Amino acid sequence: MSYLTHFQLRLEPFSNAPDMRFFWPGAPYERGLARLRFAIEARRGLAVCTGPVGHGKTTLARRMYDELSSDEFVKGLLVVIHSDVTADWLLHKIAGLLGVAEPAADKLGLLGQIYGRLRQIDDVGKTAVILVDEVQMLASRELMEEFRGLLNIEIQGRKLINFIFFGLPETERALSLDLPLKNRVAVRVNLEPFDGEMTRRYVFHRCRIAGGAQNLFPPDVIERIHARSKGTPRLINTLCDNMLLEGFLSNSRVLTPEMVDKIAQELGLIEAPRPQMSIVDRILDEPAPEHAHGKIDTDWDVLTTASIDDILGFLSK
Repeated sequence: MSYLTHFQLRLEPFSNAPDMRFFWPGAPYERGLARLRFAIEARRGLAVCTGPVGHGKTTLARRMYDELSSDEFVKGLLVVIHSDVTADWLLHKIAGLLGVAEPAADKLGLLGQIYGRLRQIDDVGKTAVILVDEVQMLASRELMEEFRGLLNIEIQGRKLINFIFFGLPETERALSLDLPLKNRVAVRVNLEPFDGEMTRRYVFHRCRIAGGAQNLFPPDVIERIHARSKGTPRLINTLCDNMLLEGFLSNSRVLTPEMVDKIAQELGLIEAPRPQMSIVDRILDEPAPEHAHGKIDTDWDVLTTASIDDILGFLSK
């Protein structure tokens, strides 16, 4: 038995693995998709989508990739998984995503093949677009110059290739390594944290897709989840997933704000309250007084040498 059975769910609603079945078409994402789609359809060349960790950039990239029809676009999704990327590797990867069958070994020949392929795509009325996820890892001037060089490929005033960069806010630092490229960014989308109402709709949407009851997470619980996650989608998922596990392990279908706080402490999202110090602990924690003659009296010295009146006065401080 798992928490799926316990809460009568068909699917795990809060996994952080990208699953387009759970994509929430909320206003921030729909607005972002619309702006990025405009950049591609109008052949603006370069668009950038940034946001902090856990704000849904990868999900948005995959959603957009899925929505691009192969009847209109020749598309590619490049996910950068490490920073040791060379210009040669980048150009060969882009060539492969565009459909260049046998990329040339030398750079000049490879660029010629990419240009020829882009002309073929344009001739049949399609648009070439490459989505690049985790682009902040490509933080080198050489790589940024390669992107700028590809964006220079135009015919009759229209771009033959378009890029959409998805990455952390550090993406701006990478773009700054090549100011002419940064100045060519035509559209920018910045993903912000959810507000309280967005969090409520997001949680409800994922529960509904998973087959769960509408009131699985009561309003006061969602309010506390929003506060502890600060509206970050990934943290909302993590808290909700752990809440369901906690309910299963405690054999309870009632989720409470106190459970949210307990889990948030375990995940390090909030600090656990410090235990109240005893009188002795407070005494030992205080610095010892230093007299003019240089001798340092410890609190223990005070307790063992002073009179009863002095000790009572000391403890009442």
